[in-house]
Amino acid sequence: MEHPAWQPSAATIGAAKLTAFTDWLAAERGMRFADYDALWRWSVDDLEGFWGAVWDYFAIPATTPRTTVLANAGMPGAQWFPGVTMNYVDQVFRHATTARPAIVARNEAGEQRELGWTELQRQVGALAATLRGMGVTRGDRVVAYLPNIPETVVAFLAVASLGAIWSACSPDMGRIAVLDRFRQIAPKVLIAVDGYRYGGKAYDRRELIRELLAELPSVDHMVLLPCLGSAADAAGFAQCTDWGAATAATARAAPLQVAHVPFDHPLWVVYSSGTTGLPKPIVHSHGGIVVEHVKLGAFHLDLGPEDRFHWFSSSGWIMWNCQMTGLLMGSTICIYDGNPGWPDWNALWRFVGETGVTFFGAGAAFFMSCLKAHVEPNDVADLSALRAIGSTGSPLPPEGYQWIYDHVRQDLWLNAISGGTDFAGCFVGGVPTLPVYLGEMQCRCLGARVEAWDEAGKPLIDEVGELVCSAPMPSMPLKFWNDPGDTRYRESYFDMYPGIWRHGDWLRITPRGGAIIYGRSDATINRHGIRMGTSELYRAVEELHEILDSLVVDLEFLGRESYMPLFVVLRPGHELTLQLEATLREKIKLALSARHVPNEIFQVAEIPRTLSGKKMELPVKKLLLGHALDKIANPDAMANPASLQWFVAFAARRAAAEHVA
Repeated sequence: MEHPAWQPSAATIGAAKLTAFTDWLAAERGMRFADYDALWRWSVDDLEGFWGAVWDYFAIPATTPRTTVLANAGMPGAQWFPGVTMNYVDQVFRHATTARPAIVARNEAGEQRELGWTELQRQVGALAATLRGMGVTRGDRVVAYLPNIPETVVAFLAVASLGAIWSACSPDMGRIAVLDRFRQIAPKVLIAVDGYRYGGKAYDRRELIRELLAELPSVDHMVLLPCLGSAADAAGFAQCTDWGAATAATARAAPLQVAHVPFDHPLWVVYSSGTTGLPKPIVHSHGGIVVEHVKLGAFHLDLGPEDRFHWFSSSGWIMWNCQMTGLLMGSTICIYDGNPGWPDWNALWRFVGETGVTFFGAGAAFFMSCLKAHVEPNDVADLSALRAIGSTGSPLPPEGYQWIYDHVRQDLWLNAISGGTDFAGCFVGGVPTLPVYLGEMQCRCLGARVEAWDEAGKPLIDEVGELVCSAPMPSMPLKFWNDPGDTRYRESYFDMYPGIWRHGDWLRITPRGGAIIYGRSDATINRHGIRMGTSELYRAVEELHEILDSLVVDLEFLGRESYMPLFVVLRPGHELTLQLEATLREKIKLALSARHVPNEIFQVAEIPRTLSGKKMELPVKKLLLGHALDKIANPDAMANPASLQWFVAFAARRAAAEHVA
């Protein structure tokens, strides 16, 4: 019989936020549950009862009372908490009286800053007043090109307090990637940094910002934050205000004024890419994010005011948004701006130890990099305050779990989670009241009716199937921006199983109720937890004169290191030289990001296409993951069936090489 890698103590179970909730349910609702599975089943079978209890338990601040919880349970189109008016920011600043810092921040150079709750609230109020003076009102879009620093948190909360709509890109993202996102939502104001530092190098972004402004005609005003020194001058940009002036205590002394908006008023636009077209501009609501994130923060991350919460992220990853969950719970959020592997893979462990982090999360790729680099965290940091480690972004294999228990500490709660940008939450994850088994997430999250389905829509247990969610959740998207009739929204999640959310992951539910994610079941690129649509890469690659056609696949799968090859068809008379390879890599890096540079580039005669002309990304991906050719492609449905033979031979060579290794 398999033994758990970690077992919660009676004291851990007794102190868990989840235990406090079940005690409350017993006292206030007369409801008792034999175990977590019974609690989960109630939470997905009685959606109104569960989410109403979440609302009442946390006493979520609102200016109108909640009556109906779920007016329409259809997907898409579920209508939650109709008639409620509120604001995300009110849930944050209900904690403003605490003496603990709100934010602890550090950069690569070791410069550390703390921001108290009172000062955070003052700066948010000042920036909100500045934006209001620029004409920003409810529903306007304000976009940010900022790194993971305290000012980004201030900017987000200021925008949200106005009822305006936030959207952000990390400054390591290139021109095409940023414009593909921001152009879709026609922003009114841009808040940008003059540059950033990463891996010990400074990157000046002023010229790129000028290019963004030239191609974003809807932008009326800009706020410039100097991070590379005094050389950045707001006077060098039209209609530009310096960050210091925008948040000055003397110039903007008005207290924070919060606009109360309907529960389903847009909070932010985030982006998750499919395989065709522009990135999906996903709109989430104030109320949906608040109720999902307080549930996530308390019950599945076990966060409270006593915690220091650090989840390493860039500002362009959904985990940045989830880091804000700490503020909703009254925790201190600890943020790090820089390369987690510079000057070595000990950098984050030193930060965690020196700032007293109690919950440390990162992408699975980070922990696997530490394993390969033979990092010994306890040799460089005092980790005595650390009680939990989180992992997400890609599947963490069993050896990753084992490394954490062998090289960090045996008594840590290891909380691997999996969710998505698409609904800004978690489908499967952990709770501090259940044991941890190597390679397995502990449970399906409360309120998430998650199952593994076969192609016919039959639920599977202990078999790999499509991850589906067969009941609505409050944080599912309101819509995609500028998507008439919700056409793209429906195609993205509801095309395979009408009325059922299909997420695009391979999932296995274990007999004990745990979950294992094996990787993407669609053709989306998932590099280091940052998902990018293949169409974005194609636009960058196929701008080059030499390239006629291209295809990329990301071979992410549990237990294997992510491998992303790019296949290109060249114009007659051209060859894939080292110089052309270097040009392709640099083009992708500048247009998208360094994360999305392929592992290898290959020249091929043809890209496999369907009769309708679509690139056959998923069949090629399945072929390279070991599926038989006759199971993944129908030659009669292809425009060029002979093109697959090169990929069959390539798959065979890869399989032979892996076998030898």
